[in-house]
Amino acid sequence: MIRLENVAKRFGDGTAALSAIDLEIPRGAIFGIIGRSGAGKSTLLRLINGLEHPSEGNVLVDGALVSRLSESGLRKLRRRIGMIFQSFGLLANRTIAANVALPLELDGVARSDREARVAELLERVGIADKASSYPAELSGGQRQRVGIARALATRPEILLCDEATSALDPETTRSVLALLADLSREMGLTIVLITHEMEVIRAICSHVAVLDHGHLVEVGPVETVFTASTRQATLALLGDERK
Repeated sequence: MIRLENVAKRFGDGTAALSAIDLEIPRGAIFGIIGRSGAGKSTLLRLINGLEHPSEGNVLVDGALVSRLSESGLRKLRRRIGMIFQSFGLLANRTIAANVALPLELDGVARSDREARVAELLERVGIADKASSYPAELSGGQRQRVGIARALATRPEILLCDEATSALDPETTRSVLALLADLSREMGLTIVLITHEMEVIRAICSHVAVLDHGHLVEVGPVETVFTASTRQATLALLGDERK
C-alpha cells in the first residue's frame, strides 16, 4: 500500500531529517514506526500524505508517485488518508458533530448525507451521546475518539496516527488502541502509527520499523524485533521491556 524507495529529506538549513529510507507497508497492516524525538517519524508521515516531498527517492501510495501528483491529485490522495494527532486538533467553537462533519463540508457533501455519516461515525466510536457537546466538555479519550471519527469521515483507506495516544492515560490508551484495531479489521484500513512508546507498538502492531536520527535501523515483525534485536538504538528504546 505504501512504499518508500531510497528516500531522503533535507530541509533548507541543510538538516537531514531522513536518509536512505527503504520501507514497504502492506495493505491492511497495522504498522508501527518508533523512535525518539527527532528521529524523523513525523517527517515520514508528512511524506506519505504529500505535505512534504522527498529530497531524493520516491514515495508511492497504492502505486501512485506522490511527488508527481498535481494539486488535484494530491487532494484526491488526501481524501484517502485520514490523520489523528496527539493534540486532537479539534475546533473549540464547533460541536462534536460539527467537528466530525468538517471534512465532509469541505468536500461539498450535502447536509443530509453529512448528518447521516456523522451519526454513523459517532455511534461507531462510542460517543453518539456527545454530538451536541463541545471539545472542552469531553475527556481526553473522548476527544481522541472524535478525532478518529473525523479522520474516517471521507472513508479513507489509510489512517496515519501521529503520537495519537501520548496525551492519554494507560487505560484510555488501551481503549483507543482496541478501537483502532477493530476499525482496521472491519474496514480493511492500513494504519501507520508513530510513537515513542514501546507498549503501544506491542499492543496493536504486527510489524515495526525503528528510526534513529533519520536512519532506518531495522524493520520486522514486532515480536522478532522486541525479542531478538541487537541494534543499540532498538535496545535503548526497549529499556527494561525484555527483563
